[in-house]
Amino acid sequence: MSIRYISQKLAQQIDEELMSASGAFSLDQLMELAGLSCAQALSKSFNVESHRRVMVACGPGNQGGDGLVAARHLHHFKYKPTIYLPKPGSKDIYKRLLQQCENLDIPILKDVEEFKKGLGESDVILDAIFGFSFAPPLREPFDQVLNAITSTSIPIVSVDIPSGWSVTEGPQPLYTEKDSTQKIKTFEPEVLVSLTAPKEGVRGFRGRHWLGGRFVPDALAKKFELNIPEYPGVDQVVELPSSGTQSSKQ
Repeated sequence: MSIRYISQKLAQQIDEELMSASGAFSLDQLMELAGLSCAQALSKSFNVESHRRVMVACGPGNQGGDGLVAARHLHHFKYKPTIYLPKPGSKDIYKRLLQQCENLDIPILKDVEEFKKGLGESDVILDAIFGFSFAPPLREPFDQVLNAITSTSIPIVSVDIPSGWSVTEGPQPLYTEKDSTQKIKTFEPEVLVSLTAPKEGVRGFRGRHWLGGRFVPDALAKKFELNIPEYPGVDQVVELPSSGTQSSKQ
C-alpha cells in the first residue's frame, strides 16, 4: 500500500493532534526531530567531503525553526553551515534556537546581498524558508531570495515543501506584495525532505525524496491511513519513490 499524500488541512490537523493534550508533543520536540531529519537527509544525499559548505536559508516561522535545528546538527556532523535569517522569529523558541547556533559560532547572515554572495561560496542550499501554510504574495526580501536560489546552479534540499510552491498544486506562478504583475519563478530542488507525510503539492516531484519525522504514533498513522513506510535501523529518514505516483488523496 502506497504512502498517502496529504492536504494542507490534514497536515494542520495532524500537527494539532500531535501537540494536543493526548498527543503530548511540544513544538520544541517536533522542531528538534524535524530538523534532525533534515540534517540527516542532507548528509545522506550530499556527503561532507564534497558538499561541506551548506547555506541554510530560514524563514521567520516554524519552517525556519526546523532550519536552525538542522544547521546545529549539520555543524555536529562536521559540515560548515551558514544561516541566512533576514527576519528572526520573535517567539522565545526561535530566540533560543538562534542562540544555540550562535554558541557554535555558526555565521548568521541577515542582509540579502550577503546571502547572494554567500551562495557563491556554498556547495548546497537547505531551503527552510516557507512551509505548508505559505500563501502569496511574496514579501521583501524573499522575492530576491527566491530569485537568487532559482538562478544558482547549487543543489537544493527543500524542507517539507519547496519554498513558493502551493501545498496542494505544486509549483505555481508567484507575485510580489508590491506588484502583482511581477512574476517570480519557483525552483525544483534536487532533494526534498517531507515531514510527517508528503503533501499533495509534491506528488509529481521526481528528485530524491526522503520522509522525515520518525515520531508519528502508530494509532495516529492508522487513523489517517498515512501508510508510513518502515524506517531502516535507527535512521530518522526513509527514502521514498521519486515518481510521485500511486497515492490516495485527502
